[in-house]
Amino acid sequence: MGHKYSQYSVEDFDKFDCLKLSKTIYLVLIFVLRGYLVWLMSVTNMQDRVGIIQWLYPQTALFYLSLASGAVGLFVLLVISLRRAEAKNWVRASWPYCRVLLICALVFDFIISLFGFFYWQLLSVSWLVMQGGIIAVLIYFCFRSRRMAINLQEFPEKLPE
Repeated sequence: MGHKYSQYSVEDFDKFDCLKLSKTIYLVLIFVLRGYLVWLMSVTNMQDRVGIIQWLYPQTALFYLSLASGAVGLFVLLVISLRRAEAKNWVRASWPYCRVLLICALVFDFIISLFGFFYWQLLSVSWLVMQGGIIAVLIYFCFRSRRMAINLQEFPEKLPE
C-alpha cells in the first residue's frame, strides 16, 4: 500500500490524508464544461452579455449543444464538491465511477459535435478534427494517470483529532 504513495510528498495530501485530486480531472472538466464557462464569462460582462457567446459560438445551436454535452460534467463537478467525510451514500457510490463519467462526457461531447457537423453543418472539419484530437488526448490521460486511479480508490474519512 505504501508503494503507490512513494512518489508523493506531504504537500500532495489533503486534510483527510487523501491524495489531492489529479489535474487531469480538472482539465477534462474545463473542456467538458467550456459552454458553461463561456456562459459565466458572458453573464459577468456587464457591457455586452451575449458578445462573448456569439464570438465563440457563432451559431446559437452550437452553444446549446455545448451546454447539453456538459451536463454529465456538471454531475461530476457536483460529486467532487460534495466529496467529504460526511458525504451522502450516493456521493460515495458515485465517486469511483467519475473516470467513466468523465470519459462518457467526452465521448458524448464528440458525438454531439459529430451530429452538429453532419446534420446541421455547424462545425468546420478542422475544428472537428482538433476536438477529436483533444478528446483522444484527454481520454488517454484519464487512463494513464496513476494519481487519478488512486483518487478514485480513496474517499475522505473522518480522522481522529
